[in-house]
Amino acid sequence: IDTLYADPGTTKITFPVKKRNLIYIFLESMETTYADKKNGGAFDNNVIPELTELAEENEDFSGTDQRINGGYSLVGSTWTMGAMFAQTAGLPLSIAIDGNDMDTQDSFFPGLVTLGDILEKEGYSQTLMLGSDAVFGGRELYFTDHGHYGILDYNYAIDNNWIPEDYRVWWGFEDQKLFSFAEARLEQLAEQEDPFNLTLLTVDTHFEDGYVCDFCDDEFGDNQYANVMACSSRQVAEFVKWIQQQDFYENTTIVISGDHPTMDSDFCEDIDDNYERKVYTTYINADVSAGDERREFSTFDAFPTTLAALGVKIEGNRLGLGTNLFSDEQTLTEIYGVE
Repeated sequence: IDTLYADPGTTKITFPVKKRNLIYIFLESMETTYADKKNGGAFDNNVIPELTELAEENEDFSGTDQRINGGYSLVGSTWTMGAMFAQTAGLPLSIAIDGNDMDTQDSFFPGLVTLGDILEKEGYSQTLMLGSDAVFGGRELYFTDHGHYGILDYNYAIDNNWIPEDYRVWWGFEDQKLFSFAEARLEQLAEQEDPFNLTLLTVDTHFEDGYVCDFCDDEFGDNQYANVMACSSRQVAEFVKWIQQQDFYENTTIVISGDHPTMDSDFCEDIDDNYERKVYTTYINADVSAGDERREFSTFDAFPTTLAALGVKIEGNRLGLGTNLFSDEQTLTEIYGVE
């Protein structure tokens, strides 16, 4: 970090005249691993066919390779708060307290310039939506400290009569409600003059075994986690399809990323030891094109890559420990290797 950190506070960052909207979807525990082997996954049957198709039809930095590609989740980014921090600040959440104890702090690395800080400075309206209590793990603290996001979480949903005050399933409310609330919020955001950043975090696919909602099928029999992953894949694809039918879509980029590899105790126990597990990644309707080479990258690289997808020019193509994957600049994983 001492020698390789590219400080976003001093790097020249230039936005286009017409700023693009951003919809960033963090998918809980979503890996490329869940696809079938033919498509670059590790399973015999594809558990996430719709997400696989989205990755293949859009940009996952696999180049001319037909197998889907994703980012490595490095040390300091393997749980939700660490993952969200890594992807928006380009750094590992390396702290002297437990990873989820940032909610005990008064501030969240106030000296850092993150994605939220950059977008706020450029006049973006920013919202974080999630079906759990945002305070947990320091998520509310981070996103209010860095970008003054409006926090629309489980508690907000109760306070605003989106759900009954005694409603609670799993961690709060399920993803089918999250996507429904997000559609309503997007319709409101699209009416304003300012560009917007709507960031979502799903929860149904959290370990252990996930949450079975009304939309879930039993196509994978008694493998509940596979059924929940398959349900998530369908719901995300439907949400993307809805966005693409809206007038605002033309000037909107969608980023979909797994937050970290699953911590489920047995879902991936039978996959080949040599298979390299990565988080699901795709960039939809980006304002820039990638090259033909398959890239090796980590979730740190999401930080500058997301800005580049909005048509932003970044001097040197690096921010934090991340590299703009739409550029020819090598990532740190390409230079040094994952280990």
